[in-house]
Amino acid sequence: MKMSQSLATIVVHLIFGTKARQRVLIPEIRLELFNFMASSAKRECSHVYEVDGVEDHVHMLVSLPRTLPLSKLVEVIKKESSRWLKKQHSALQLFSWQNGYGAFSVSASQIPAVRRYIQNQEKHHRQTSFQDELRAFLTKSNVSFDEKYLWD
Repeated sequence: MKMSQSLATIVVHLIFGTKARQRVLIPEIRLELFNFMASSAKRECSHVYEVDGVEDHVHMLVSLPRTLPLSKLVEVIKKESSRWLKKQHSALQLFSWQNGYGAFSVSASQIPAVRRYIQNQEKHHRQTSFQDELRAFLTKSNVSFDEKYLWD
């Protein structure tokens, strides 16, 4: 008896910030950091569509491998990138990411729009704070949240 094949396409927009929203992701380190984060995701068999961010948070548009829980993918990306940042930049020896993250499903038809959104983080955040942005994503996605647990 032949077992049928399991197929899936799950695309997720990840958003997570630095611990206490410290503004330490300066432009001089971002490109290298984002490339490293993409490499970490790819090692977990995730397709990386886009990575960008500003001083206090990162956006990633990635596929979720069907055999890997989302929490594990995020854990690997955050853990490896935190370790890498500390090794590369002595001023960031105490760096860490916030404990949580936001994850929002993206349909295939919306991938180009989400990529453009992620690519325009600098411009977007001239007008909108990370906190307001995340609240808007949560509200738009009908995710219940308690403000006192949202930030660490």
